[in-house]
Amino acid sequence: MKTVSDFFQFIFENLYLRFLLILVITLILAYLAKVILKSVLKPLAQKTKTKIDDLIVKSLSSIIFYIFLVLGLKIGFQKIKFESKILNNLIDSLLIVIVTILIIRILHDFSQHWLNEWASKTKSTADDRLIPLIEKILKVIILVLAVIFIFSAWQINISPLLATAGIAGLAIGLAVKDSLSNILGGLQLVLDRTFKVGDKVQLESGEMGVIFDIGLRSTKLKTYDNEVIYIPNGYLANAKVKNFTMPDLTIRVNVDFGVEYGSDSEQVKNVVLEAIKKVESVLEEPPPTVLFLKMSDFSLDFVARAWVKNYTEAFSTRFNITDEIYMALNKANIGIPFPTRTVYTKNID
Repeated sequence: MKTVSDFFQFIFENLYLRFLLILVITLILAYLAKVILKSVLKPLAQKTKTKIDDLIVKSLSSIIFYIFLVLGLKIGFQKIKFESKILNNLIDSLLIVIVTILIIRILHDFSQHWLNEWASKTKSTADDRLIPLIEKILKVIILVLAVIFIFSAWQINISPLLATAGIAGLAIGLAVKDSLSNILGGLQLVLDRTFKVGDKVQLESGEMGVIFDIGLRSTKLKTYDNEVIYIPNGYLANAKVKNFTMPDLTIRVNVDFGVEYGSDSEQVKNVVLEAIKKVESVLEEPPPTVLFLKMSDFSLDFVARAWVKNYTEAFSTRFNITDEIYMALNKANIGIPFPTRTVYTKNID
């Protein structure tokens, strides 16, 4: 009477039955791995704050079965000592293709997640275009690496092909150098959060306006004359930009003025300070100040400083403060000087 050990001994001695047993065990393990991913790891991943583990489990559960199956075939053929170089190469190539598909799926899921969670919260269109572009570039790199690994599995010499690709890549890189510079500059602006749509900025070249749009290759600046200036992102990434909305929306307004020599500086400060406080948009904290700067050729120079809660009020506030200062000085009989010249003439007989 045959025992269980005899049964298994019979199976292991038979090459084909051994292969079939390995294949069955592989299918069972593949099914269990898929169930564990969906029933155990997926609920655990959903309890974490990050979404990265959810995306990895989702992509892995859809392809884990095929990874186990290919590995089972490879092990099975090795156990039955079925030496076939072509078959081994085919299995290795198939495994590379499956892993490549898995990586591309994870990359796509990450891209969609970032596009929905991050880019959708910004008014800029650069990240909306940049994330899909980066995804495509990474996919091409992954596919190129997969092809290289497949060629390596088949022991095909790809050195001439790599040399040709390197020369072609160099030529293409030189041709699109400026475009790549602008695209990378756009990426740097988005990641550094230099500014966002709606921010008031002043460029190093002197142009001032509100950011209208941050595109993939250029940024649109809307001036106060209702004109739109297109600025390459490569230039902006390396230029000095004054952002009036950072670190917050409050901004200080400065108004320079002068009074005639002989005026009481303390009286001037008190009169102007009371005048500034009459302007509704001026904040109480930080308090406004009046400073005596210097004694110039024709006047005593002062500066009045006040804070407003939003940079959009700075332009009108500056005019209102100037108007109040002028009326207050006139009312207090404090002279406002202007440049004068005294010309002496001498009669020569």
